[in-house]
Amino acid sequence: MPGAGSRGPAAGDGRLRLARLALVLLGWVSASAPSSSVPSSSTSPVAFLASGSVQPPPAERCPAACECSEAARTVKCVNRNLMEVPGDLPSYVRNLFLTGNQMTVLPAGAFARRPPLVDLETLNLSGNHLKEVCAGAFDHLPGLRHLDLSHNPLTNLSAFAFAGSNASVSAPSSLVELILNHIVPPEDQRQNGSFEGMVAFEGMVAAALRSGLALQGLHHLELASNHFLYLPRDLLAQLPSLKHLDLRNNSLVSLTYASFRNLTHLEKLHLEDNALKVLHNSTLAEWQGLAHVKVYLDNNPWVCDCYMADMVAWLKETEVVPDKARLTCAFPEKMRNRALLDLNSSDLDCDAILPPSLQTSYVFLGIVLALIGAIFLLVLYLNRKGIKKWMHNIRDACRDHMEGYHYRYEINADPRLTNLSSNSDV
Repeated sequence: MPGAGSRGPAAGDGRLRLARLALVLLGWVSASAPSSSVPSSSTSPVAFLASGSVQPPPAERCPAACECSEAARTVKCVNRNLMEVPGDLPSYVRNLFLTGNQMTVLPAGAFARRPPLVDLETLNLSGNHLKEVCAGAFDHLPGLRHLDLSHNPLTNLSAFAFAGSNASVSAPSSLVELILNHIVPPEDQRQNGSFEGMVAFEGMVAAALRSGLALQGLHHLELASNHFLYLPRDLLAQLPSLKHLDLRNNSLVSLTYASFRNLTHLEKLHLEDNALKVLHNSTLAEWQGLAHVKVYLDNNPWVCDCYMADMVAWLKETEVVPDKARLTCAFPEKMRNRALLDLNSSDLDCDAILPPSLQTSYVFLGIVLALIGAIFLLVLYLNRKGIKKWMHNIRDACRDHMEGYHYRYEINADPRLTNLSSNSDV
């Protein structure tokens, strides 16, 4: 039948189109169906991006012994008995507190990490048991600006602790604040005894502060409560940018060896609670030459004698010392608690400037010496006969010796006696 033959091909094409449409619809449904699994590696990149399942990068882990705040960029590892710096510190850290732990040594490269801690600005290591800080301990911290090593009994602070292992080639440190309060070791841990150990400790700290050009940009330095007796020579020579220097609560008895001349930016100098007795004209002239400095001198045992006259006159005229009205005499006894600003030149003399306890000591020493002299004279008196005999024996021996010399001289001086002596020998 012609009608039936003409419809066969048309019907076959229609069925083929319907099958293709069904396959397309089935693929679209399967692609849009929800799935909780992560796309496999066989999934095409186009289908993976189209699915919208891109995950954000995972957050950095916080060390187990620490507390971390990514928003504040702060990590605190406080009182956790850590023996070393944690190795898995997050790279975002800007403020790091490692206080109250059990670290005894800070080795070279202690903060070397991958990725490096380039954003770390504030590092607090106070209150540990650090005894040694090695050269290059703070390498790999290019942004470090504030460092606190207070309350650690440092027996070995490397001269290159802040300058890297080689100060001659290392770049200047980025430090602007360095806090070294109460880093003096106990007396039984100092080398070579108490006084010699203190001298060695002062030299160690001075070497670390003046090593190379590392601390050229330092603005704030604290060295309080370290029992310093003297400031080592050239301690401040390599710190031209210093603005704040805290030396309070030491045992400074003099500033003779210290020079402040190059600290042209110095604004605050704290010398309270030391053992200063008088300031010499050279020091006063240096302070007067600094444009912005304020010096704090309260609670020192000032000796108000004739050597204090120049300092008193300077205090009355200067504005460098804000607390000058509170400065009072400690010695002599008759001047105790008198304000320095109330003194006149007639009040300052050099009589009886020693405290009573010291005067008593000198009297006792004089009595002891007098007693020793009396005993010596008594021994001489009791042995006067023996001493006289001994003196006679010495005199006779000297006389015989001199007679022998005289006889030889006469023979040599007279040619006849010389020839006679020669003929006798023949």
